[in-house]
Amino acid sequence: MDKEKKEEKNEKTTDKKMNKKKLIFIIISAVVLLILALLVFKLSPKKNDLNINDAKVMAEEFINNNLMLPGTKATIKEITKEYGLYKLSIDLGDAGTGELIDSYISQDGELFFPQSINIQEYENSLNSSSSEKTEVTNKTDKPVIELFVMSECPYGTQIEKGLISVLETLKDSVDFKLKFNTYAMHEKAELDEEMTQYCIQKENNDKLLSYLSCYVKSGKSDDCLSETGINKNDIDKCVEKTDKEYKISESYADKSTWLNDTYPIFPIYQEDNDKYGVEGSPTLIINGEMVSSARDSQSLLNLVCSSFNTAPESCQTQLSTTEPGYGFGE
Repeated sequence: MDKEKKEEKNEKTTDKKMNKKKLIFIIISAVVLLILALLVFKLSPKKNDLNINDAKVMAEEFINNNLMLPGTKATIKEITKEYGLYKLSIDLGDAGTGELIDSYISQDGELFFPQSINIQEYENSLNSSSSEKTEVTNKTDKPVIELFVMSECPYGTQIEKGLISVLETLKDSVDFKLKFNTYAMHEKAELDEEMTQYCIQKENNDKLLSYLSCYVKSGKSDDCLSETGINKNDIDKCVEKTDKEYKISESYADKSTWLNDTYPIFPIYQEDNDKYGVEGSPTLIINGEMVSSARDSQSLLNLVCSSFNTAPESCQTQLSTTEPGYGFGE
């Protein structure tokens, strides 16, 4: 069994190395591929554009979660508009040549250039070729669902939108736990929001889904606390206590504690992150297995329902097959 796990880990490491080489190769061929990308982009129907800051976050997360070796990182030094795309100045750091490389992402956040990569399809293909699974093999009477996210992550909010309907459908048939990655990529605001959501789950767990349903659409915590009838003073007291216990703000102020000197830490779920080998947002664990699927509600319902010994009648419910949008909004 240990040998099989070791082989799976080696395969995953090999895939990461191949992805790194692939990134360097596609950057070298940027000029030719960019021309092709612009033609494709010009003929495509116009979609809702991301603002420049959201595009920067999405591109950096995509590169680091999918194209870099573990323990290495790329940093987007500058982002500007060019040829109807967002132009990215990428520093590969110790993972590459150390030079600044120009690359591109479409303004709707769906395509990463110079090679035309559909981000969602690329992530799904990586998941299907790794040790992650699209069906749960560990069956239980009451499945345990653990979702690891960063609260402001566009991918994290996307899967939350799809999963909320599933949890509302299955109700007490499952045990859901919202958890967070061990570092934040969206500054102090993300750390504060994660402490807020941690405290809502701890103090007002029956209102967590209602709060999340509001928050992933608006991104406004105070409004969502008021809308769901959660006592803000109680949550603030819990946040203050949690902050002191885990030294979250203290660590934020001391950059020597940051991951790779770049990302502030969020240590509340460190043990669980280590246990499952969580590397990015989102990471979905069901009955102790890392699993993946499309992020529409119906696909997620099918995945969760595969984890029951005997699926309840609610698993026959028909949910939306439309994949939610990235980030805040519908």
